[in-house]
Amino acid sequence: MPHAAPAAGSARDLIAAHGGRVTRTRIAVIETLQRSAHPLSHDEIGAALDAAGIAHDRVTLYRALDWLVEQGIAQRIAGGERAWRFEIRVGGAHRHAHFHCERCGQIVCLEDVPAAAPHLPAGFELERAELVLHGACADCGRAGAKERGR
Repeated sequence: MPHAAPAAGSARDLIAAHGGRVTRTRIAVIETLQRSAHPLSHDEIGAALDAAGIAHDRVTLYRALDWLVEQGIAQRIAGGERAWRFEIRVGGAHRHAHFHCERCGQIVCLEDVPAAAPHLPAGFELERAELVLHGACADCGRAGAKERGR
């Protein structure tokens, strides 16, 4: 069962607080997610690890991400083309919407738009709620408007 994620702290502290093995890959993935302003795909995380000179393989990276999600340290968001994106959870509650740009593929956190869970019938137990809005981001929307104005 996932634990509530503690407030943002060191990667080592987050892993230890969840009783996990502290590995170089887990630390690097957490630090990469903590630095990112938006959710990242597996490939983007891998590229960041490569750029930092941190040796890893795809399977180890998938396992690290799965463990972080299972523990509630990170959360998985459905991206375009069946690709998951990941972001760090701060303080356990991560209840905001996301915006997926159908043109450039970017996913942006909409901190001011709550992802409120609906009232469920008796006997239902909600594990997570996700609100992803789809359309064109501000940059792509402006680019499209300029093209239409030609």
